[in-house]
Amino acid sequence: MNDTKALLEAVKDGSVSVDEALLELKKAPFEDLGYAKIDLHRKQRQGIPEVIFGQNKTAEQICGILEAMNKSGEQTVLITRLSEDKAEAIQQKMPLTYNRTGRIGCTGNTAEPKGIGPVVVATGGTSDMPVAEEAAFTAEVLGNEVIRLYDVGVSGLHRLLSHMDEIMSASVIVAIAGMEGALASVIGGLADCPVLAVPTSVGYGTAFGGVTALLSMLNSCASGVSVVNIDNGFGAGYLASMMNHMAEK
Repeated sequence: MNDTKALLEAVKDGSVSVDEALLELKKAPFEDLGYAKIDLHRKQRQGIPEVIFGQNKTAEQICGILEAMNKSGEQTVLITRLSEDKAEAIQQKMPLTYNRTGRIGCTGNTAEPKGIGPVVVATGGTSDMPVAEEAAFTAEVLGNEVIRLYDVGVSGLHRLLSHMDEIMSASVIVAIAGMEGALASVIGGLADCPVLAVPTSVGYGTAFGGVTALLSMLNSCASGVSVVNIDNGFGAGYLASMMNHMAEK
């Protein structure tokens, strides 16, 4: 959207002709690589370029997509669900920042932190950290200050209550938990900002791979709590960033 606005401003001030602008806008909205059709207009529509879902893609395919996106002007690209061996293969061809815990990587530079305020990412336990790091890394790359509060679950509530300053100063809170998923309701009852709940697949048999936490979070009695899919740290980090930048609109 910013690129289109800049183009229109250039037409207005006469530095770009109408025909030149028309040609620029007519450029293919996607590039077909055979194994992937890259949405080159995603940033114009949503403000953020297409994110690569790395699971089940080969390192060669990911590199091909990255090269095509770089050629079209996108330097900062997120790759989610990226295994360590694929990350190493990509790093042999181009610079890549890799978060091993979150299985997520990024080419290019991270956006400068701004927005309404900090994004807090909190987990019930240490076992939830892979999902939390996916959320935190996503939010950081998209230009947010991120505060991590890990292992502050309800089985030791005093651990969470010792971070009330961070909770009350947050613009958005991402609450991540498995087991019974109670953390989201507790934080929702304390915070004065939106809470994005992320159920994780952490837990014993009747956790049903995160379904129990999901249903618990969906049934939260605390106001202002919304829920994303099981283990979807990326989705929560992305949405938290959108909320945190609404003032820019």
